[in-house]
Amino acid sequence: MMQGKPAMRIRHNGKMPIDRIFLRLATALLLASLWGSAYAAALPAAFIDALKQADIPLDHVAVVIQPLDATEPLLTHNADAAMNPASVMKLVTSFAALQQLGPRYTWATDVWANGPIENGVLEGNLVIKGYGDPALTLERMWLLQRELRARGVRQVHGDLVLDTSYFELPPIDPGAFDGEPLELYNAAPGALLANFNATTLRLKPDGDAVQVVPDFALPGVTIRSKIALTPAAACNGWKDDVTPGIADPVRRELVLSGHYPRGCGEQTLSLNLFDPAATFDLIFRGVWAEAGGTLSGPTVPGIAPTTAPLLHVESPPLTDALISLNKYSNNLMTRNLFLTLGAESFGAPATLDKGARAVRAALIRQGVTVDKLVLENGAGLSRIERVNARLLGELLRAAYASPLFAEFESALPIVAIDGTLKRRFNGSSLAGNAHLKTGTLRDASALAGYVYTASGRRVVFVMLVNHDLASRAIEAQRALLEWVWADAATPPTLPNE
Repeated sequence: MMQGKPAMRIRHNGKMPIDRIFLRLATALLLASLWGSAYAAALPAAFIDALKQADIPLDHVAVVIQPLDATEPLLTHNADAAMNPASVMKLVTSFAALQQLGPRYTWATDVWANGPIENGVLEGNLVIKGYGDPALTLERMWLLQRELRARGVRQVHGDLVLDTSYFELPPIDPGAFDGEPLELYNAAPGALLANFNATTLRLKPDGDAVQVVPDFALPGVTIRSKIALTPAAACNGWKDDVTPGIADPVRRELVLSGHYPRGCGEQTLSLNLFDPAATFDLIFRGVWAEAGGTLSGPTVPGIAPTTAPLLHVESPPLTDALISLNKYSNNLMTRNLFLTLGAESFGAPATLDKGARAVRAALIRQGVTVDKLVLENGAGLSRIERVNARLLGELLRAAYASPLFAEFESALPIVAIDGTLKRRFNGSSLAGNAHLKTGTLRDASALAGYVYTASGRRVVFVMLVNHDLASRAIEAQRALLEWVWADAATPPTLPNE
């Protein structure tokens, strides 16, 4: 029986035979394939131990770990499970906004003088229309009014007309989410929004009592202080001991009770007391009066004229908003951005449905799978919003491939450096080496973003926990992050020759 000829071994310049080169290349491809499936597929032991210590079952946890120079995830667990991401959902809205609106997008606020202006007096109504600016702070309100005075308006002999028609929203109960209607994180979105809808009160020890004084006059609102002054010098945690409440919604009576240490001196407490239009009215009038202006008429809803406005002001760009939105997890800014996406994509007025459709469309255009995505307000302040870890991993990789990656990543908190991660994982090797969005609800804890490993690689990191004890997941997060940072995720090297 004739035997076949031996395989030809061709050498190149006296070095490795070409057939061996091909063998090594084939081995490399095989290992790359295994890296995405079999290699290191087991969850790290320290991570599993930390979950056991926290009494969090593995089936309540989802994980995706993928180096950005790899074509497949290195580690996945429950990656397709639909889970509540809490504020990590802000990554979804932020990515969609950058892709759909662009980094230089700005929000407008327009002002009309509906009548003649003579000698600093407007004989008519002052009309203001908002387009959802989420960052009209006190400082920017002052600048807006300064521009208005520069155009000759110092006194208004008419009404203040507020046009909020750019948003069309159903009635919103700010206490529906968790029974805390006065907390700022529960503030409702609005087309005209001032100072994050915060009404600021100043607490001042006065003899044996505590005075409560608003920053601006609150006409029609009664404030009663039942706060007991204590002799304590320490001031830590004073906000937890002061309880505000609306005693009579009809008469608009606000009562504050609890205890306040004398050592605190004067402190401020910001609350979500009113709907956005009412807060805008109070702040606009307060700032206007401080500068010596007068507004003789009441505040009424209305529709702005179709003529060119007397004053047109624009917000800082979207990139600035994303920093506040993500680093400090601002729910109200995210909800306004979500609605803005709807209006810009499908026309005004903005609605929640249009916002959800706009976000989904933006993700699909970038190749992100959205079949498990459930959106309510885009901020994660929801019991029904859902996403899976695989979608977040795809989104993070799509963001990295985008020309706008620098803008996206720079808005995320840096571990042990700033934002919501400023005090988390301090003293760890992770400090300064990960940009991650946080998410926290009573039964959800999440992290998603990018880790820079000890060898300088960039790795996508997603970890979602949905469980009654989710708040105990921090040590498990640390264990998994440190495993990634230490390059435990590095694939096996090729065999030596």
